[in-house]
Amino acid sequence: QVQVVESGGGSVQPGGSLTLSCVASGPIFDILLMGWYRQAPGKQRELVATITSGGTTNYADFVKGRFTISGDKAKNTANLQMSSLKPEDTAVYYCKVEATPKFASYAVDYWGEGTLVTVSS
Repeated sequence: QVQVVESGGGSVQPGGSLTLSCVASGPIFDILLMGWYRQAPGKQRELVATITSGGTTNYADFVKGRFTISGDKAKNTANLQMSSLKPEDTAVYYCKVEATPKFASYAVDYWGEGTLVTVSS
């Protein structure tokens, strides 16, 4: 069973910084992409940032210049460094891993349970 676990959430004041971490484990043959998404109360889940196995990154416009995604393919991890946080960044942040399981020929999206980030004074 492939598992995805996030960590690093918490409370921070506006303008502060926080780093989220994601690790995937289990019978994984290859990870194609890791990404961070978020869902605020009453809103739909939205993409924050992704990174491919080749290192190509993609960011939502609302985090460009403030958030940085990085990955370690050997360790099956992806971090999200968040700075200049705003109250509107408050949300549950989820990690998604697009991976090919062992003994399979197709990719599957695996999701973590999320970690809460609260930005408030």
